[in-house]
Amino acid sequence: MTLHDVRLAVRRLYDGATPRGVAFRYGLLAFDVVTIVFIVGTSFLPPNPVVEALDTGFGVLIMIDFLARLYASRGPMREFGRLATWTDLVAIGSFLAPLPGEGAGFLRILRTLRAFQDYQMLTRLRSDSAFFRHHEEVVIAVARLAVFIFVMTAIVFETQRFSNPQIANYADALYFTVTALTTTGFGDITLPGTLGRMISVVIMIFGVTLFFNLARALISPNKVRFPCPTCGLQRHDIDAVHCKACGTVLNIPDEGRD
Repeated sequence: MTLHDVRLAVRRLYDGATPRGVAFRYGLLAFDVVTIVFIVGTSFLPPNPVVEALDTGFGVLIMIDFLARLYASRGPMREFGRLATWTDLVAIGSFLAPLPGEGAGFLRILRTLRAFQDYQMLTRLRSDSAFFRHHEEVVIAVARLAVFIFVMTAIVFETQRFSNPQIANYADALYFTVTALTTTGFGDITLPGTLGRMISVVIMIFGVTLFFNLARALISPNKVRFPCPTCGLQRHDIDAVHCKACGTVLNIPDEGRD
């Protein structure tokens, strides 16, 4: 097998529509979730050799994934113009050299958003999951809000844990993030200084926006994705018979749901 064949095989795993490629990308998504659970769980534990060994293991796996993506990419240099590339580099550094960048691996969660922006992944999710098909906007809105909450929680934790006795672990940071996002503001935990106030402002402004987007997705009526053969309108009411844009008769597949 030549290097060209190897590159094509790796490219099919990351970009291909084959069952193996789809399963591989689902596996990467599961790995991202495991990584986040590990970061949160170990925040409650004191440093020990087992955690440090697992840190190194996660860092090596993320580095292998990163290098494989660059190797398979048709434009490797263009990859450095993407946020996911830089979050991976920060995550690799934090896992392999935890002292200067301890905990920054939480940025790995930003990669989960790419799964919901990947056309092939979205197509596969719509095909594999009836729940996702009927609640796509809600699922994506929940994912975006959850990623924002987790990232801001981690930022609060990493910037405050050495100087703010009120932030001892992720639970404290999560509590503050949610109270700031909902503008409840109990006041029992605060972030002192200019940096703390700016973090609070970011949480309130962007968090409330994402929260309202989720509320809008929950309140608005469900739509079905089906391209109109005449005008190309993608989304229609579940019980639509005619396209509301051009009036063409639609033949939307019905699974028999009420």
